[in-house]
Parts: sequence; C-alpha cells; structure tokens
Amino acid sequence: MKLFEYEAKRIFKRYGIPVPRGELAASPQEARQVASKLSFPVAIKAQVLVSGRGKAGGILFAETPLEVEEITAEILSMYIKGLKVKNVWIEEKIPAKKELFFSITIDRVKQSYIALASSIGGVDIEEIVEKTPEKLVKCPINPKYGFRSFHARQVASKIGYTGAQQTKLAVLFKKLYSILEELDAELVEMNPLVETSNGEFIAVDARIIIDDNALFRHPEYRSRLFEEKTSEFSPEELKALEKGLAYVKLDGNIGIIGNGAGLVMATLDAVQHYGGKPANFLDVGGGASAEQITAAMEIVTSNPNVDVIFINILGGITRCDEVAKGIIEAQKRVCYEKPMVIRLVGTNEEEGKRLLSEAGIHVLESMEEAAEKAVQIAREGS
Repeated sequence: MKLFEYEAKRIFKRYGIPVPRGELAASPQEARQVASKLSFPVAIKAQVLVSGRGKAGGILFAETPLEVEEITAEILSMYIKGLKVKNVWIEEKIPAKKELFFSITIDRVKQSYIALASSIGGVDIEEIVEKTPEKLVKCPINPKYGFRSFHARQVASKIGYTGAQQTKLAVLFKKLYSILEELDAELVEMNPLVETSNGEFIAVDARIIIDDNALFRHPEYRSRLFEEKTSEFSPEELKALEKGLAYVKLDGNIGIIGNGAGLVMATLDAVQHYGGKPANFLDVGGGASAEQITAAMEIVTSNPNVDVIFINILGGITRCDEVAKGIIEAQKRVCYEKPMVIRLVGTNEEEGKRLLSEAGIHVLESMEEAAEKAVQIAREGS
C-alpha cells in the first residue's frame, strides 16, 4: 500500500529525519491559511499515489499568499495519471546546494533488501540508471544482519561525503532502514534529499510503500484500504479485499475464478493458449466458503465485458460441495444468465457435481478441455 507524501513525511519526522515545515490543505483558502504560518517561498505539491508529479505540473512554487491560492486552485483541478488531486501539501521551499537520492527496497532476485544511492537526486531512478549508471551506488542488505552503521558510511562515502557530513548521512540512512523494518515496507525513499548551504540534510520528498501482506500488523493503514476517498483500489478490488479474495481486472472477456494463485495463473495461461483473453485474475484461496464463492461470482459478473465464466477448482482444503453451493447461490442472487464452464476435482467432488447437476450445470474434469470450451463459447457468443 502506497502512503501519501504527507503521511511519509510525518513518519520521517517521528523518526528524527529532517523534513521541511508544512501542512495539508484541501482548498485554496485553506492553503493560504497554511502558507501564512510558513516562510515564503513555498512549494505546493499535489498529493496523489503516483510518481512523476513534478513532470505533470503537480509541484509548483509560490512567492505570495495570492499565488498560493491561485496555484492551489489549479492543482486541485488536475488529474495526474488518471488520479484526481484532492489535497495539496504546502511546505517551505528549501534552497539546495545539492540534491541526492537514497532509497531502500527489495531485490527479489537476490531475496534481500538493497540500498540505492546517488549524488544526483530529484529525478526518477530509471533516469539515473539510463543517463549516468556509474553514479548509482548499490549496497545489498542481508535481512538477517540488517543495515549496519558501516554499510551506511560506505554508501555515504561512495556518493562523495567524508567526515562529519558522512556521519550525518549515515545516521539518516540508518533511520530509513528502521522505518523499512518497523513498517514492513517494500520501499522507503528520499528523493531529493537536499544538502543545504550550511551542510545539513533535509528530505524534501518522501515515499513509503507498505507490503499489503503485512497490513494486519498496521491496522491504522489497513482500515484505509476500504475508504473509497483515499483507496487506490477499484470498487471490485475493494469488495474482493473485504471478502479475503485476490482480484485483478484484465481486458479480456473470459471471467476466471480459481483456488490458489498458481492454479489461477495456470488457468489464465490455458485460456490464452487456446486463443482466449482473460477478463480477470480471481483467487478465492484455500478453504473458500460458499459465501466467498458467491462473492467471487458477483465480482466477476459485475464486469459487463465478461461473456463466459471459467471456474477451475482443485479441491483440497477447498471443498467442492461448498464451491457448488456458492455457484448455485450466486446464480440465484445475481440472475446471471451467461454461460459457465466449470472444472471441479478433489475433496467432496461427487457431492459438488451432484448439486450442480441437479441445478442444471454441467461439470468438466480436464482443465484443458474446460479452457478450450470457455474460449469456444466466448468466440461464438453462446
């Protein structure tokens, strides 16, 4: 889950990382009031859960209270990468002697954390890698041992700092790693990290992404997943989250429901192998109840592009009779009349097939046969 910049900066401040003075505003008038408490010039920054705000015109500067109002009104009318700007963060503009980049994220190939740093900040990491790859410092971090002080000093040294400034940077880098650990984050970043004329360092921008799988340990953020005003998820994705389902919308016309991420991925591959296009990824997980199957059906059928549903269940913990009950209940509840192709194998298979047969629903045993059938139905529209 991505945090807004203002949330990340409040966390940075709590951990002792210097950030510019600032406050949140939701209207031009409120922005003017906030700016009156700060020293001019000020930065007015769109609060959206995407990167690249500056290039999109979502970060501007003002020298007077009137400019603050005018610029805030302009930014609040914007959409950045499809997201409506609902709030702005007003903060003091920090004069920069130099802009740096520092980030800690996950290296999935090496199964470890990795610290990334550069003496060039204020630009996307992709731009640094493309234009000046020699300026990017990489420091692998073994999660068993953590990011030690000597690691932090080495990174500071490699981007050109010595003595007292090297020590100051190392302290900030260590604090960032503490945030990463304690928030179960996938990414913690300062970009730019500004060096001021008096040799201090201030995080002018801040990013934090928390691992969704760890949100049960952070209820203050998990609850926000279900708030439509701040959530980054679609209504279908929110409903899936509430029911404990994993759902991703795709651009095809064959709705997919399965139990287990691996099986669902294999189902998507099978459909594509036979020339079809999946409309979604939906994993009901292990041990899905009839209620969860019903919810899965409702989510998939809410997509008007779906012409046929392919349900692929390999019963283990998940009982085939519970799946059958959920399918039958969903059919009654949403009055779904389009075709379904069902492959049902495993625990309580015979009972599940009996229930579906009595409801007039045919069941196949081969995933390949079912995938081919679903693609054929989607093509013929019957």
